[in-house]
Amino acid sequence: MGDKTRVQVSKLKPGRYIIIDDEPCRIVNITVSSPGKHGSAKARIEAVGIFDGKVRSIVKPTSAEVEVPIIDKRTGQIIALTPDTVQLMDMETYELYDVPIETGVEGEIKDKLKEGINVEYWETLGRIKIMKIKGEGE
Repeated sequence: MGDKTRVQVSKLKPGRYIIIDDEPCRIVNITVSSPGKHGSAKARIEAVGIFDGKVRSIVKPTSAEVEVPIIDKRTGQIIALTPDTVQLMDMETYELYDVPIETGVEGEIKDKLKEGINVEYWETLGRIKIMKIKGEGE
């Protein structure tokens, strides 16, 4: 699966995604410095890991290319819950996935998970994260 592509730094925006240290991250802030006497403008990119919640930052010339994750947003149904994992079935392919609750479930929705409900999940770089419960305010 080609889960990533390359994008020029000058085209990145907060709210988009980037790969830093092999971790897909959501960009929260970009600060661009003006070009120096002998160099190009540089961008400081601050981002938060989708799976681990860690803040990371990198500095790159605005003309450089960086890797960005291709995020597949899909619908799945919760088949079973254990204390540590959620068993998820994709609603199109019927593939089953075991998703770790600790890194694979977005914050507040952990308490709302139950068997038989549909959720939106994101798949990128071979990992899955349950992002929201379907049917709530949609």
